[in-house]
Amino acid sequence: MKKIVFDIETKNSFAEVGNNISGFEISVVGLYDSERDVYESYFEQDFVNLWPILEQADMLIGFNSNSFDIPILNKYYSGDLTKIKSLDILQEIYQVMDKRTSLDSIAEATLGVNKSGHGLQAIEWWKSQELEKLKNYCLDDVKITKQIYDFTRENNFLLYTKQGEIRKVQIDATNWEKKLETKINLTLPI
Repeated sequence: MKKIVFDIETKNSFAEVGNNISGFEISVVGLYDSERDVYESYFEQDFVNLWPILEQADMLIGFNSNSFDIPILNKYYSGDLTKIKSLDILQEIYQVMDKRTSLDSIAEATLGVNKSGHGLQAIEWWKSQELEKLKNYCLDDVKITKQIYDFTRENNFLLYTKQGEIRKVQIDATNWEKKLETKINLTLPI
């Protein structure tokens, strides 16, 4: 199964666009390709190389990706990325707990690591054209998301912190990799 773990960073914030997802612009996309075992990043001028990778995926994996990353990516794509099977780890947590938690909270409790920054810093790095910092931050989030995915697949639970206390949430990940047939509009001619 070809899995793509991914994350996007944006050029603007909720303070600038409100709750209008279509107002966001992507600064960089980071991904892990399980088939090639590589981490890569793509700026907008490189998206032509990104689309074939996403189109060949059996599953897209992210954190808050179904309601944020994928809809924003779809603005740039000529097909429909929602046709590819996706797993949103935050959505899986919400289905069990009926509340949201942060990637950093899960990473700290489950993996003993913290994120290397936050989204508002990524926007500042974009504005100041500190592209290496931006790319590395995005790829760090992809690495954390992949480790959380792998941990959950192996253990069927995650840990998170709430008010300084580590808590456990049971998540049934046994069917996460069940293969589904995907139909997608390809950007490349056949």
